[in-house]
Amino acid sequence: MAVRTDGAGRVRARRSPGWAAGLGQWLAGVLVLAVVVGGIAAFVVPGYIPTNGMSTVWHAPGESEAPEGGAATWLVGDSVVRSRFDGVTAFDVRSGKERWEYLVPARAETCGASADTAVGVALIAYRQARPTKDENCAAVAAVDLTDGRELWRAAGVSGELRNKVVTSGGGLGVLVVGGRLRGVDLKSGAPRWTTPLGKGCSLHGLGVAPKQVVAALMCGTEATLASFDPASGTTRWTVPVDARRGVDADGLLSVLSADPPTVRVDGPNGTGLSSVLAFGPDGRDQGRVDGAGDFGEISTTAIAATKGVVPAFSGVVAFDLANGAQLWRKGGGASALDVSDGRVTIVRPSYKHGDLMYVVDAATGDEEDERDFQDSVSSAGDVLTFQDLVVVVHGGTERPFTVYDRW
Repeated sequence: MAVRTDGAGRVRARRSPGWAAGLGQWLAGVLVLAVVVGGIAAFVVPGYIPTNGMSTVWHAPGESEAPEGGAATWLVGDSVVRSRFDGVTAFDVRSGKERWEYLVPARAETCGASADTAVGVALIAYRQARPTKDENCAAVAAVDLTDGRELWRAAGVSGELRNKVVTSGGGLGVLVVGGRLRGVDLKSGAPRWTTPLGKGCSLHGLGVAPKQVVAALMCGTEATLASFDPASGTTRWTVPVDARRGVDADGLLSVLSADPPTVRVDGPNGTGLSSVLAFGPDGRDQGRVDGAGDFGEISTTAIAATKGVVPAFSGVVAFDLANGAQLWRKGGGASALDVSDGRVTIVRPSYKHGDLMYVVDAATGDEEDERDFQDSVSSAGDVLTFQDLVVVVHGGTERPFTVYDRW
């Protein structure tokens, strides 16, 4: 029997289905990894080889058609945990057996979710079903990712970030409440600090790390980045996001990393990546990566510490955050990836050549492994790895994710 809890924390039984040199050690080995569209030629892809392939282990149960807000997938120990429109479910990654399910209060819909998998707590933001025009994602529940228990709730949360109103990391949760950031203990919900964003400033991005909290703000027509002490909420520094070129007042900002502080800037109304900007621990400008170059046009970005990387439709390109220098690039296309243990695992669905997973060294880009999927991979928005298992997150409701085995 699987354990199932509702929004009030009650438990009921349910049957389960069968990123380097530069700036000393702080920036050593830190990469910005980018998914590139065009500009890198694909290599020849072989057909499926039964003795060196990926076999399907199990598919996640289908989900009802509903708003996409709050959808996320995490690995917590040997459980794969899925957040969806009405709650969170955990499955045994090996067998697919359901372990527990948490449901938000009746008739509510999730609109944001973030997790600190090391601590084992997720923050789930939700709102009443079919909200009115003025209703925001105003409630947050903390869920224990080991057993599905609700740990605490908070109300009156602001909707500045829409579906990103909560964030977590290093045992700290940060909520946006009435134009202020509120730091809370992830496990108990106990308040730690409250700090204002600044007069006339609106929040566009937020990131949390054990060493600092960073917020991307638009203050009037000036884009700024602010750093806060995670223990007290005290402002450490505030700097322009792009002092050299400036940021369009209608541009979009997002925080890729809190440590090192890294911001992505997109054009007006999200018309494509303009640049990725990295900052030192004192807020000074560091590396800059423009959104297009001889590698093509970057569509997706990610940060990987020490030995890390990310995907692209035509290839993957890695940059040094300390100076913006291109370190290596890999052709062959990509759709999703995972960085762990100094290796980058990349999944590339292709209707023409066959679906492929390949593994490269995060520091050099050298290929270490290549495998073909036995079954078609319809899409890939994310990939997670656990020992010899690979979890491909599709993002659709019919098949949210699939677990594969290497053989």
